[in-house]
Amino acid sequence: MINSVFITGTDTDVGKTVVSQAILIALTKQGVKTSGLKPVAAGCEITEQGMTNNDALYLQNASSVKLGYALVNPYTLELPASPHIAAEKERVNIDFNILSSVLFQHRQQAEFVVVEGAGGWRVPISKEDCLSSWVQQEQLPVVLVVGVKLGCLNHTMLTVETIQKDGLVIVGWVANMIDPDVKYYSEMIQLLEEKIPAPKLGEIPYLSEENLPLAYQCLDISLLF
Repeated sequence: MINSVFITGTDTDVGKTVVSQAILIALTKQGVKTSGLKPVAAGCEITEQGMTNNDALYLQNASSVKLGYALVNPYTLELPASPHIAAEKERVNIDFNILSSVLFQHRQQAEFVVVEGAGGWRVPISKEDCLSSWVQQEQLPVVLVVGVKLGCLNHTMLTVETIQKDGLVIVGWVANMIDPDVKYYSEMIQLLEEKIPAPKLGEIPYLSEENLPLAYQCLDISLLF
């Protein structure tokens, strides 16, 4: 039985946080001790609580195990850019050992940890490495979020191929409608079901911001286990 998943997407802004939050809420409602981890976040803002990121705050609030912000989001980068650019400009070295230590602390306190990536699968965190290398190191099961829009089929198949080549297992995927005007939705979903070697956890319709916390109702998380 798995006790953690890594949430990746076919691109940036496809709904990784929506799905991460939904899984956390669904498991919490089943009485599972959950925690959310956003290892690296770019585009953070300076607040009264220090440097914070909205996505990480959503994960923190949706978790049943309440951890300090530094454990939820160990690397906060202010520049809204690719993490490797933000890290270089801000002279930050993203250390895999620190990420692994933080993940260990999550696992010590929670029964299930949802780890949300940044951008797509091959997002660089330095000129030499990508966040996916750390996911490989930890052998985290992967949940793929497909932002349903024109072009997502190509993005999905390339992402699936790369994750498999990296030796990792996709344990589920979620279709998230990010374009309310997308045409041939059902045909796209049918092809995705054929091409992704994992169960579809659910389809999230286009939701207004205030209704995003209800996305958990669209998922069947029992398919993860």
